[in-house]
Amino acid sequence: MALSPLPIVDGVAPSYLWLPVGEWSNLLSFLEQRFPAIDSATWVARMARGEVVDGDGLRLAPDSPYRRGSCIFYYREPPTETPIPFEEAILYQDDRLLVADKPHFLPVIPTGRFLHETLLVRLKKKTGLANLTPIHRLDRETAGVIVFSHDVASRGAYQSLFQQRLVDKTYEALAPTALQLTLPLVYRSRMVDGTPFFRMQEVEGEPNSETRIELIERRATCSLYRLHPLTGKKHQLRVHLAALGIPIINDTFYPDVYPCKGDDFSAPLKLLAREIAFIDPLDGRERRFSSLRTL
Repeated sequence: MALSPLPIVDGVAPSYLWLPVGEWSNLLSFLEQRFPAIDSATWVARMARGEVVDGDGLRLAPDSPYRRGSCIFYYREPPTETPIPFEEAILYQDDRLLVADKPHFLPVIPTGRFLHETLLVRLKKKTGLANLTPIHRLDRETAGVIVFSHDVASRGAYQSLFQQRLVDKTYEALAPTALQLTLPLVYRSRMVDGTPFFRMQEVEGEPNSETRIELIERRATCSLYRLHPLTGKKHQLRVHLAALGIPIINDTFYPDVYPCKGDDFSAPLKLLAREIAFIDPLDGRERRFSSLRTL
């Protein structure tokens, strides 16, 4: 990641772009082609405000020469965002880590049409921690525990725990009652990128995903399950429960894709990251963080 000469503004860090190989008459002509949804007047206005700079912090103008291989920095300006009417909570904070309890529907990091209405930007505004970075993934649709680092020096040590599968993650899900299954069970499959691009699919071959599934309780119309993912594939829990014939309630991706509901917040995916536990790589203490939310 490139070191930005622009400051964080209202919790939002500037974006950056390495200029690719190519020939353009000036910087503006490149930006017009690279970002066709942003008109020339918008770029000219940003440049006039000093919001587009090079790696040394020097202001760039529309007629600045295009220099391939150099890095430019700028602020994103997404369309007006619909407020997400659910609040996150900070479960723990020390000199290295911050642990949050994320609500459903809130993305973790800026992406697409979401910028200010993301967990990362909200937490930066609340805490003033400029170096805050999530060290693992949690889908927008999923609620629960997520760990952030705000100390650059120790970040790699914590990221390695997740990469080496040294973190015990526990989820809970509401899904149809599995009368046909003997629980607990361990489900394994081979998962690959699917179609459409945002889905995963199961294929024949050596398993690369594994989940332990336990029954917590049966309710009137569904059951509450405890899920232990032993691997960390994208959408793994959603794919595995759907494959077993008990898709998670309100899942709009699995087993079938349903139209996007936009800003409809009435039917959250019934999946919760309940707990994360690991041995701290720096001091050897057990760390255990649990969500305060319920399904």
